Amino acid sequence: MAKMLAAKGSKKLLNAWAFYDWANSVYNLVVSSAIFPIFYGALTLIKDETGTVVSDRVEFLGIDFNNDTLVSYVTAAAFLVVSFLSPLLSGIADYVGNKKVFMKFFCYLGALSCIGLFWFNLEYLWFGLLCYFTALIGFWGSIVFYNSYLPDIAYPEQQDAISAKGYSFGYIGSVILLAICLAMIIKYDAFGFEDEGMPTRLSFVLTGLWWIGFSQYTYYHLPKGNKQESFTKDIFFNGFKELKLIWNKIKQNVPLKRYLGAFFVYSMAVQTIMLVATYFGIEELDWGTTDSTTGLIVSILLIQIVAILGAYLTSKCSAKFGNISTLIGLNIIWIGICLFAYFITTPFEFYITAAIVGLVMGGIQALSRSTYSKLLPENAVDTTSYFSFYDVSEKIGIVIGMVAYGYVAQVTGSIRYSIIFFGLFFLIGMVLLTRVNKKAPN
Repeated sequence: MAKMLAAKGSKKLLNAWAFYDWANSVYNLVVSSAIFPIFYGALTLIKDETGTVVSDRVEFLGIDFNNDTLVSYVTAAAFLVVSFLSPLLSGIADYVGNKKVFMKFFCYLGALSCIGLFWFNLEYLWFGLLCYFTALIGFWGSIVFYNSYLPDIAYPEQQDAISAKGYSFGYIGSVILLAICLAMIIKYDAFGFEDEGMPTRLSFVLTGLWWIGFSQYTYYHLPKGNKQESFTKDIFFNGFKELKLIWNKIKQNVPLKRYLGAFFVYSMAVQTIMLVATYFGIEELDWGTTDSTTGLIVSILLIQIVAILGAYLTSKCSAKFGNISTLIGLNIIWIGICLFAYFITTPFEFYITAAIVGLVMGGIQALSRSTYSKLLPENAVDTTSYFSFYDVSEKIGIVIGMVAYGYVAQVTGSIRYSIIFFGLFFLIGMVLLTRVNKKAPN
């Protein structure tokens, strides 16, 4: 404990914590947002000689699914598991003081699962979806413990900047790897490959190796945890007890309670849009003679590059106008994005949307995390449990968002109608944010 407190606020510790974003964000970009959705679409969509989609149906466990519906349900199921595991494991970690061990476990689970996607094919669809399922659990499971370190390693006045720096590291690192993967896929013959299939599969392997390798710097410098108490059977469900205690504390903290309600609503829309944006681009746009794979990956690269600027600008805006006022402004921009996206049909319009999304995506994520951290009680020592509550709220929101998205795709055959649904949630989130004391977090 003394060692951790002595290092709190130091540049080396802050940078080591933020560097985990560099390590793990490649999963979020390569697997969640870019290459896997395109790869999955190529496997599950049947097109005629003109490139027109003639079937988007896929059979899994004897049931006929719309391909978007299937992957959205698997995603929702994974987030549901994360929602259950987070309080269970974070409670144990907070109690025995070894949350770094749990962070490592989920990191390695996610990274090895990414490597397993190398063998994804329709013949063994169950194995590919299982790897996708466990990779998602690994990524978000590790984030619970990663986020919980923020109030432990940074003082309140440092948290906005270091949270934004973490996201910036993540955007830069993930863009570098995606650019490498994109070069291999587009110029596959120059790299000695016969077609795009092998470099696409190798992208999943590179993602796992990048994640494991660069995370070692973070693990070397992060402290073990807060507490040092013996492990007994009585603490196995301590996390759920902690969540109940945390909820009772949150109810007494009106600004924090109101903020969590707003965050639950607008984060549901943000996270779901980030997960389904590529699927939207694959199925709803008329790419004409443009190669859709290249176009989609370029648009995602654009989002990541612009997001670096967005995270920086949001940090500056929050310093000038306050966190809550800035978050309200970001929600207003998201509403405009949803209204515009509903009508887009061309790649150029998609690129415009991607640039605006990038500008507000990084900002709303970084500021949401640091705002929550700054609203916590000053004497809070059970930070993992507080952030477990935060993450459970976020994951349950994603479950609802993905199920709604999948249901709309299954019923209407188009995901375009989901856009208006998400815009409504940004509107509700904005209204709820106005009820939070705007001067609470600065």
